[in-house]
Amino acid sequence: MKMQRIETPGIAHYAYLIADGAQAALFDPGRFVEPYFEAARDLGVRITHIVETHRQEDFAMGSAYLAQQTGAKIVNGNFDTLEYGDMRLNAGDTFALGELTIQALHTPGHTPESMSYVVYPPGDEAWCVLTGDALFYGTTGRTDLPDADKAVENAGLLYDVVQDKFSSLPDTTVVLPAHGPGSVCGSGMAEKPFSTIGEEKRYNEVFTLSREQFARKKGGERNPRPPFFRIMERVNKKGGLAPLARAEAVPLLSAAEFAERSREKLVFDTREPEGFAGGHLAGSHSIWFGGLPVFGGWVGDENTSIYLVTDRNDDVSGAAKHLARIGIDHVDGALTGGFSTWRSSGQPIEGSGTITPETLNANRGEYQVLDVREADEFAGGHIPGALHMYVGYLADQLKELPLDRDRPVVVTCGVGHRAGLGVSILLRAGFKDVRNLLGGMKAWKALELPQED
Repeated sequence: MKMQRIETPGIAHYAYLIADGAQAALFDPGRFVEPYFEAARDLGVRITHIVETHRQEDFAMGSAYLAQQTGAKIVNGNFDTLEYGDMRLNAGDTFALGELTIQALHTPGHTPESMSYVVYPPGDEAWCVLTGDALFYGTTGRTDLPDADKAVENAGLLYDVVQDKFSSLPDTTVVLPAHGPGSVCGSGMAEKPFSTIGEEKRYNEVFTLSREQFARKKGGERNPRPPFFRIMERVNKKGGLAPLARAEAVPLLSAAEFAERSREKLVFDTREPEGFAGGHLAGSHSIWFGGLPVFGGWVGDENTSIYLVTDRNDDVSGAAKHLARIGIDHVDGALTGGFSTWRSSGQPIEGSGTITPETLNANRGEYQVLDVREADEFAGGHIPGALHMYVGYLADQLKELPLDRDRPVVVTCGVGHRAGLGVSILLRAGFKDVRNLLGGMKAWKALELPQED
């Protein structure tokens, strides 16, 4: 009996390879499948089952393609939200993997079709439970996805599921969720490598709060829903997408070629926000490398032609893969050599600016402040007088903010990354003096500067 966890970069997604003898089951695979083949080779096994906990919304799955390549059977729940599957399981059904028995549990609340799977060694009690998004470390998945108006009701349903299905498992049962901290499928996850049912009973809010308290807290979360979730719902209903081969072959363009081909297209600058502030292509969006598989999907979609400005050529294929994980496949070129090529070519450069917390605090009356964090983050403490709008909504709803284009604006978030995107959106809208607060609210709070709730 062996297990290996494989993390997808940028989206805090965990796939698991569980093996016994020569057979292995892969749980919740993403689009790019080579890491799973590598894990199977490391363990000396072949993938015979591809198991899905639910129709994922935050990344493109790779189930159908992987099944074609391996001949493995796809295992999932018997629900209309999925249009494929070789083994459609109902609650309580089991299947064998070597000498292991894997039992399906129906665990709705995050999504209606959510399934969890308990793994039993021969003649023994439960070894682990693969919970999908039904149970994370410290919390559960978000409950607004099926219907935002029923988020509290769904949270109560999820509470009942956890108490009924998970609390009866032995305390030693290892918990294997589909996501960790940073996933857009939930918030408040604990940062820990592994956990057990016993540990979760001691500190996870779904165990420590009453049903009413948990339903109100979890159902009241105000998590933004990225538009690419709808794309993922559609493609994952049919088993996901095949890997994108051209992610490794994005054309590298000279400054002149880039200027010509990217005209009236979306340009994503993947450098850190301080680099963007120092100089960038006019009209480009500042989306740091690690933020592409989330925020790229707020700006672009499956039909968008995108051009990249990176720190170095080695970042290009990784950036393209980040976008491909959410179904954005049309990365049509990248600036060879990164921004330094543009800088030395004589092409036009636009700048923005930065400001330190101390300078902003000492001169508060001179600046408009825009906080682009999520609503719950803003409510937890913000700069006095700051306006608020989540960065994902900013481009479409900017007119709703009472911002004066003739006065300087300081944009802030947690540490500065989302603020960088906010800065670029304001620049595209015609604001002239826009600055990123260095270190964001983390630095502001560390300096114990004034806040209001």
